[in-house]
Amino acid sequence: MSAANQELIRNINNNLILESILNLGPISRADLSKKLKLTKATISAIVQDLIDSSLVIEIGSKDTHIGRKPILLSFNQKCAYAISIDLSVEYISVYLSDLKGEKIYSSRYKNHLNSKELLEKLKTIVKHTLTLFPNSKFGVAGITIAIHGIVYNNKVIFTPYYDLTDLNLAESLEEYFNIPVYLENEANLSAIGEKTFCYNYSSMVNVNIHTGIGIGLIIDDKLYQGSNGFAGEFGHSIVVPNGKPCPCGNKGCLDQYVSETPLLEDYSKLKGVEIKDIDILISDYLYGDLDANKIIKSFIYYMSIGINNILNTFNPDIIIINSAITSFLPNIIEKIKNSMNNRMSKFINIVPTTLQHNSILLGGVYIVTKNFLKVDNLVLGSKYD
Repeated sequence: MSAANQELIRNINNNLILESILNLGPISRADLSKKLKLTKATISAIVQDLIDSSLVIEIGSKDTHIGRKPILLSFNQKCAYAISIDLSVEYISVYLSDLKGEKIYSSRYKNHLNSKELLEKLKTIVKHTLTLFPNSKFGVAGITIAIHGIVYNNKVIFTPYYDLTDLNLAESLEEYFNIPVYLENEANLSAIGEKTFCYNYSSMVNVNIHTGIGIGLIIDDKLYQGSNGFAGEFGHSIVVPNGKPCPCGNKGCLDQYVSETPLLEDYSKLKGVEIKDIDILISDYLYGDLDANKIIKSFIYYMSIGINNILNTFNPDIIIINSAITSFLPNIIEKIKNSMNNRMSKFINIVPTTLQHNSILLGGVYIVTKNFLKVDNLVLGSKYD
């Protein structure tokens, strides 16, 4: 066997062992050997390399009744850190964590900036965040930025509710900080966050409802983005022919009937006063306000159409809804299910997110960790705040 082939196999085994320690640790060398069907000598040599490079640490002994107690191995999650940023229309949320998502720092800033101001604001936020991480061998391994729009090849393609298309965000920030920067659609990150830290299903749909609505698709344990990044723009599926105009150019998109901005616009019209906070609508509904009830009933109706279409198109193991309405009014999900006449609906598992906005930020941590470690499958299951 050539030296090149030996190095290739060694790299493959290296990744397999690191991935196993990440997902199954603490684990002993002997258990790794059994699981991966690699010789104890191969395991020992690669583990020692991983320890020498600060990626793996020994954390003590496994209790056994007979014989020598095996040393347990664990991933050194604090060998590097990740910065995850949710760049929404109204806020910029930043999250600094270790490589398994355990929070070091988080903050949120208002976002009503033009393109030039936004880039400078992001530089200021990242500069400040870089002063806060503890000492580590590799420092900050990467920055992920969640874009509320379509991303392809690490570039912003289309954003319906703010304009980022002329900004070379990734290139500008990478050049400025000399740190890898990854751009990804926020609904995709939310789906990744849910799968990695909460619901480990091989087929799942995550529905994100904020200023707009998007879905993250996990099919056979992999994120599905389509041929050019447009997969998941489910908010722009038409539910009312020739209905309300949408920034995408069509009329009657689901976006215009269930996302927060049009809901609050409709509620403001009923109340005769401008209402910009979704919490007010939720609170009024809980107190029995008739106008609020009307808006929520409309939300239930159109969401049942949307969920029905998702169910028939993808038939996933689980549908997770990430919306302030379903998070703070959990009985709404049951009402959505009851509004669906599809016979398949009784077999579907529809749940509200437990991570809420953190799902996007934790998805960003996953992107940094995966790219830094060059492993394929991560189920981090870390603690989060």
